[in-house]
Amino acid sequence: MTKADEGQHRAILQRIAHRVMLERGLAPDFPPPALAELDAVQGAATRADAATRDLRDLLWCSIDNDDSRDLDQLTVAEALPGGAVKALVAVADVDALVKKGSALDDHARQNTTSVYTAAEIFSMLPERLSTDLTSLNDDADRLAVVVEMVIAADGSLQGSDVYRATVRNRAKLAYNSVARWLEGAGPMPPAIGAVAGLEDNLRLQDRVAQALKGLRHTHGALDLETIEARPVFEGDELKDLEVDQSNRAKDLIADFMIAANGVAARYLAARNAPSLRRVVRTPKRWERIVELAAEHGSKLPAEPDSKALAQFLTAARAADPDHFPDLSLSIIKLLGPGEYVVQRPGGAAPGHFGLAVKDYAHSTAPNRRFPDLITQRLLKAALAAAPSPYADAELEDLAKHCTEAEDAAKKVERQVEKSAAAMLLESRIGEQFDALVTGASEKGTWVRILRPPVEGRLSSGLAGVDVGQRLRVQLVHTDVERGFIDFKRVS
Repeated sequence: MTKADEGQHRAILQRIAHRVMLERGLAPDFPPPALAELDAVQGAATRADAATRDLRDLLWCSIDNDDSRDLDQLTVAEALPGGAVKALVAVADVDALVKKGSALDDHARQNTTSVYTAAEIFSMLPERLSTDLTSLNDDADRLAVVVEMVIAADGSLQGSDVYRATVRNRAKLAYNSVARWLEGAGPMPPAIGAVAGLEDNLRLQDRVAQALKGLRHTHGALDLETIEARPVFEGDELKDLEVDQSNRAKDLIADFMIAANGVAARYLAARNAPSLRRVVRTPKRWERIVELAAEHGSKLPAEPDSKALAQFLTAARAADPDHFPDLSLSIIKLLGPGEYVVQRPGGAAPGHFGLAVKDYAHSTAPNRRFPDLITQRLLKAALAAAPSPYADAELEDLAKHCTEAEDAAKKVERQVEKSAAAMLLESRIGEQFDALVTGASEKGTWVRILRPPVEGRLSSGLAGVDVGQRLRVQLVHTDVERGFIDFKRVS
């Protein structure tokens, strides 16, 4: 790129993102029929039947990214006698406005997810819906599907239910400021103090979330930490890729959502209804995970064992926290990708190896993920004792399509991120970096450098290289348009 291109970074990345979306079979723009349907929407769905509960007086709040506007879920907790806690997760009733088979639904079905690139977000649903009419915005009455859980002090689930309700978000909160407050590193966000009782409720939610996490880890849930980067722009000029850190507030929401997704799956199974499960199968490259553990001074059994792997990861984090994200990335690559499968009444799904849960269905983000919208429709049908809105063959096709489209979306995000990284690195050809091998197969060998945190292809020096190894590499080539970053191995 020329000096004149510097102020056009965002526009260049947007153009690349549009092109790559199309190359991957995804639609970057909403078609005219979907926009016509959107124009006909008069407002948020408000019609509730006699079975819809009125829970607007509860201390509901949302916690999401600082810049998020599509709010899919609210949480609240209530202390019960004996140390148990009733935890509620309200999920936006997107199906109330986006009907199965509509043009809006067809677009969502094609992409199956919102795609978050370095320069532009390609929302699964138009922003007028996802950030307004089907979003659980603050101080707005909204219809929701509520997952209720009674959780014992040790994190075990004592009871659960699913029902429809009208809810009202009392405070729109952001991960980073809530996390600093919960961790004692910052002041209480003003939005919390403005709602009487919300401070105590959030601390109760935090305590429950930690109990849920502790029990999952006892069962073998993997505590992994990866380096996620987000672009930093000054105006339209890209200045850096900044690492997005995990924190206490993100963990709180993640633990509530994992629990709620388990309840959704079991609720459908208990009513002899089909479900779309999210699974991560037993890792095929377990032998390489065993080798990595040995390189870190630990021994894992010859057969896949999530509890043993979780114990190794805990010890590895404590021994070397600075390099734990590198180890985590290697383990994630070796575990293999998640996928969607159909669970029929009476059948058995593989479960989620990484979360150490048997029953898991994506259900808590219907504004952003199509599988969650499918699950919402299945839950609403089960609540009404109505037939499934999806035939078995249709669900099978959707499971396969959602898996493939999600993979395509991730490739779009990665490719645009690499284009952004190539912009930052193109003036640094010839420089050397410490790197971690993140992929090694017939398709190629890949390494990740720390600054900026991005992957590139290892074009020479491949002999004997495998996932998890550390190398010294030299940057030899970048291509912004194609998102190519090439390194060679140096001694």
